[in-house]
Amino acid sequence: MGSVISKAKSKAAPKATGPVAMTHYSQAQSVKPPLIANDNAFLGDVSSSEKIDPTKPISAGFYRLEKGTPLVYEYTYHEMKVIVEGSFDISDEAGNKVHAVPGDVFYFPKGSKITFTTDDYGLGFYCGQRARDTA
Repeated sequence: MGSVISKAKSKAAPKATGPVAMTHYSQAQSVKPPLIANDNAFLGDVSSSEKIDPTKPISAGFYRLEKGTPLVYEYTYHEMKVIVEGSFDISDEAGNKVHAVPGDVFYFPKGSKITFTTDDYGLGFYCGQRARDTA
């Protein structure tokens, strides 16, 4: 897994001189992300726009939580997350609580403090307004 686009030569996004190609990551969901916290929380960026748009990058990848220690995370950026496998119990400091299942979509605003737990495991796909590997 890696970045989708080669390094831009300036801070401004380059203007396309022809068709702009998409990038495809075959079976990206099947790769277990790296461990990030405790012994049960995993997260890995699959792609990022930071090389072509360093002033407003977005990064996307997978977050997996397995049964065990809850993960409490304070967002320093905006993020969207789609639950793709398993389930999570997700709560925030405002008192909202959701049992999340595949197909559920979440928006976590910058500054929100979110607690993730699961009885088995959960896998979510996220897209966040941040540089690669800065979660």
